[in-house]
Amino acid sequence: MMTIVFSVAILGALAAVFGLGLGYAGIKFQVPEDERVALVRSILPGANCGGCGYPGCDSLAAAIAAGDAAVNACPVGGDECAASIAEVMGVKAVTFEKKAAFVKCGGSKLNSKYNYEYAGLNSCLAASQLSNGGAKACRYGCIGAGSCANACKFGAVTFNNGLAVIDPEKCTACGLCVSACPKNLVELVPVKSAYKVRCSSADNGKTVRANCSAGCIGCKICEKACGAGAIKVENFLAKIDYEKCTNCGECAKKCPNKTIEATAV
Repeated sequence: MMTIVFSVAILGALAAVFGLGLGYAGIKFQVPEDERVALVRSILPGANCGGCGYPGCDSLAAAIAAGDAAVNACPVGGDECAASIAEVMGVKAVTFEKKAAFVKCGGSKLNSKYNYEYAGLNSCLAASQLSNGGAKACRYGCIGAGSCANACKFGAVTFNNGLAVIDPEKCTACGLCVSACPKNLVELVPVKSAYKVRCSSADNGKTVRANCSAGCIGCKICEKACGAGAIKVENFLAKIDYEKCTNCGECAKKCPNKTIEATAV
């Protein structure tokens, strides 16, 4: 009996010693927490969308406090959020150009040809593995299975006649829809740009006409109409340089297929 009591006493003493040792080590080697992490985290919107490139707002807050991420790294928070974080970090506020996602395809069920009807999973990636990259005759076109809408946490993506449409007022430019599209049809573009090309086809004009009445045929009429040199046609596809574009609208007026979309600034 005495042996048991003695053993228990020894174990208790050892536990006390180890406990005191761990407590001392915890105090001695404690890494002081940067108070700015909590302050930055309180400013971030809490969407945890991953649009900043980090897993969530907690990770971004830690990265900003450590100087590994810019104060305007959160696309959801915008300029106001960036200014508040800059104040916490003691640096100059940095503004950035507001952008919104845009679907570079105008081929809906009303104006594009389909080779077959897709009835599989609601996944654009799954549908893109089928013949011709999907049901549409245009292999570059929007599949319309909803992956971008499922990825968007802000309800900015809807569908109109099988074509993804993004509401720039709801879009936060987080980029999740960009990553979700297997055909790279979604692009972040400046909101101030009033004209955008709704097509991504690299096919020649004859092929485009056979597949979609809204597609770019590479005629170069828009390129010749642009006095600012902001639009060029390469590989049968018109592309706008948003830095050069003056929003004059001449390209949209002259486009025979109305592929260049005019949007409100």
